[in-house]
Amino acid sequence: MITRRTAMMGAAVAALMLATPAMAQDKAPELKLPRQQVNLVAPPFAHPHEQATKQAPKIIEFKMTIVEKKVAIDSEGATLQAMTFDGSMPGPLMVVHQGDYVELTLINPDTNSMAHNIDFHSATGAMGGGELTMVNPGEQVVLRFKADRSGVFVYHCAPGGPMIPWHVVSGMSGAIMVLPRDGLKDAAGKPLRYDRVWYIGENDFYIPRDEKGKYKSYDSPGEAYTDTLEVMRKLIPTHVVFNGKVGALTGKNALTAKVGETVLIVHAQANRDTRPHLIGGHGDYVWETGKFSNRPETGLETWFIRGGSAGAAMYTFKQPGIYAYVNHNLIEAVELGATAHIMVEGTWNDDLMTQVKPPQPIPPKVQGMLETPKVVR
Repeated sequence: MITRRTAMMGAAVAALMLATPAMAQDKAPELKLPRQQVNLVAPPFAHPHEQATKQAPKIIEFKMTIVEKKVAIDSEGATLQAMTFDGSMPGPLMVVHQGDYVELTLINPDTNSMAHNIDFHSATGAMGGGELTMVNPGEQVVLRFKADRSGVFVYHCAPGGPMIPWHVVSGMSGAIMVLPRDGLKDAAGKPLRYDRVWYIGENDFYIPRDEKGKYKSYDSPGEAYTDTLEVMRKLIPTHVVFNGKVGALTGKNALTAKVGETVLIVHAQANRDTRPHLIGGHGDYVWETGKFSNRPETGLETWFIRGGSAGAAMYTFKQPGIYAYVNHNLIEAVELGATAHIMVEGTWNDDLMTQVKPPQPIPPKVQGMLETPKVVR
């Protein structure tokens, strides 16, 4: 079992090992740029933002609080001693423009038991900021980095050694979107715009079971560590879910849209490869690797998101009804939980699809022909 004292001592040792000249500075260099405070919102949504901007670069200020809590991840009794950014899985989506500076205040309340940090895949140097952000319970830290490349990127906790995968599969990951200052464009340079953003974080969870096959429950993250590590090392998840639990985006939690609306779907997976697919729709424009400096692919049926990365897909809905957005490893989608539903309102277009004839009995003559054995000559 990992005690609070052990966690804090481990963090102190890590800080000594990872110390860099930048960490020894008494004060960071001052940037004489305008500042903008942004209040983050819980997924699957994104905070208000401009898709393109003519303003000069800014310092965009974010604040995130690390929350350790027990959460139910399905309806069958499985619980997770989750470690989260701002209490959600995935952590909130941050949106800035290329050239802006991200300034994050990361808070680890003294009610937590573990040391934490944050590694931005969009940042340059110091383990993505992980070396500069290790905070024990009761501490906070402020990190600033320049968003010098556009795209969608993963961020996650990376406290060192086996703690890294354990914290990630306990919920500590999210995404940041760095938009080009002049907005998204197609392969010909034509501007692309979306009506809304849906932010989907895919999690693989590894919940230990007892000798009777029942999911085990724990009172703290540290208590769950040893058993969880044993399950993790087998590389077979018990759950693969969107936004923290089975059903997080289905039923009453389904996403909604209207025919004619264009949605940008940001999909992040900090640990395993995944294959998003919109059943009944397509990826009109897809940045499969998540980098907006690359030309988007068009008309994709399924796209590939590498583990440890995020991608983006844009689609304009053309038909009303229920759509399913899934990980197209259908075993993981159906059996383990990686499914979302989208309810789209509007008028049906018979030109795109129509049922020519409803189901009806097979005519006797046709049935007779089906039952007549064929002679092979």
